Amino acid sequence: MHIIPIASGKGGVGKSLLSANLAIALGQAGKRVLLADMDLGASNLHLVLGMQAPRAGLGTFLTGASTFEASILETSWKGVSFLAGDSEIPGLTSLRAPQKASLTRNLHKADADYLILDLGAGTHTAILDFFLQSTRGIVVTAPSVTATLNAYLFLKNAVFRLMYSTFKKGSPAHTWLEGLKNDSPALQRMYIPRIIDEISRVDPDNAAIFRQKMSRFQPRLVMNMIDDPKDADKALKIRRSCKEYLNLELEHLGVIYRDSIQDTALASRLPVIVYKPQSILSQAVYRIADKLLQAETEENEDLSELTEESFQTAEMEAAIDFDSRMNYVEELVGSGALTMGDLAETIKAQQYEIGVLKKENNLLKTKITQALMQGYTL
Repeated sequence: MHIIPIASGKGGVGKSLLSANLAIALGQAGKRVLLADMDLGASNLHLVLGMQAPRAGLGTFLTGASTFEASILETSWKGVSFLAGDSEIPGLTSLRAPQKASLTRNLHKADADYLILDLGAGTHTAILDFFLQSTRGIVVTAPSVTATLNAYLFLKNAVFRLMYSTFKKGSPAHTWLEGLKNDSPALQRMYIPRIIDEISRVDPDNAAIFRQKMSRFQPRLVMNMIDDPKDADKALKIRRSCKEYLNLELEHLGVIYRDSIQDTALASRLPVIVYKPQSILSQAVYRIADKLLQAETEENEDLSELTEESFQTAEMEAAIDFDSRMNYVEELVGSGALTMGDLAETIKAQQYEIGVLKKENNLLKTKITQALMQGYTL
């Protein structure tokens, strides 16, 4: 079974959109898929699937009101079964260790070709642990400064979580790391490559084990909600930061353009790839599904050399999809289905959104500058 955790450092970037539609695309390809809503504090994945609020799910399982098998629901979509979350239960951090272990065991025993875990936003320990159930989880982000920064910070926290799970308590590596953690300024100045070099001096065996785990850990990125091919370049910044500061290779699964058709599909209680399978958004999801299917035969290969190619491919796909969008707009204007007034209103709305993002960017830059100045005075 292929486990695909889907996470994001920030909410509102389309993580659940990708999870639900990707599950349906894989089901249409003949795969058996179990889609699990792991955002226990704010579960709403059933809405993207077009389902009523389920009576059974993770909540009933965790409270003992139902078995794990009875909590899994069939959907209207070929090959896709669904394990709903439960917003009545606080976030994943509230799970006790035995509950988390029981849930993990049952998820791993599920009768499916693919297990898709739609994780909550943020970097709580339980979210990181579920993300690390696979070496090739997916991080969804958007072009905004806060979204890309949070995507990087999520991956940074995942690497540190992997490190802590490798170094057992009492080992020289764990003791050294705990000492560094207590020295917050020093920890902020040190990046993963340097930390591992230092740990190699005090605990070479554990350092070697961690390096081996890191060589297998290759998360994948999806850049959602882009408006322009240049937005795809934001993924390069995340890649460079991961490589330089985390010694982490990142694969690019693809880009998805912002499209209001998702809201229309949601209002119609249909997943977007069912509502309009030929839309640019739907075709992007199908491309990502195809890459996952192709990766089934590449799991034992050295994937590091494929990283550069994946970013080049994503850049090309962004340009192709943009041309398709412009051609579609020209067709609508030419046919009269879209007036120039409608087009002008759309541009105004986008300009407003850009203005908001610029203000958000300037505010974030100010905060970063202040934080750096405080660091220099320590």
